[in-house]
Amino acid sequence: MAATTRSLREHGYADLTIEKIGDEFEKSQSLIYHHYDGKDDLVIATLEFVLDRYSEQVTAQSVEDPKHSLETVVTQFVDDDWESRLAATLFELRAQAIHDEAYREHFTRSDDVFEQYLADLIADGIERGVFKECDPNATAATLVTLINGATVRRASTRDDAWLEGVRSEIDAYLEARVYRDEE
Repeated sequence: MAATTRSLREHGYADLTIEKIGDEFEKSQSLIYHHYDGKDDLVIATLEFVLDRYSEQVTAQSVEDPKHSLETVVTQFVDDDWESRLAATLFELRAQAIHDEAYREHFTRSDDVFEQYLADLIADGIERGVFKECDPNATAATLVTLINGATVRRASTRDDAWLEGVRSEIDAYLEARVYRDEE
């Protein structure tokens, strides 16, 4: 799994081969073929492993400040260059979902996990009186869509002059729909 992740970061999906994964693997490359039918089986297994770990981590941590936690997520996935490069690789993989049911199932589950985390965070903020009354599920879906769109654009264009304006609009959305007015 780690060798696959490293290879994806270095080569992207299009240039990924079992041989390149094997170069990153500490053991015999034949073990890869013994356990996986091909690169897509290994990539899907790696994506599932990473998603399960992410899900375990976010559900295990307690939220002290819902607003700070929400802002951290937006910053990680919209502003942070390292996270955007990682996300770009995920979106390259997401493109496989157009024609491959296994990828489609994974990314449907991935979006569901991420949206549920955000919806739970927003619901917690509403319950604590930190956030306004809003539909946590619709708000989370909107944020995931905005984050996904910003990540795809950042990964597939040459400049990010637009990024500051988009981030301002995300912040304006959160101010208008989610955050309570500071008193």
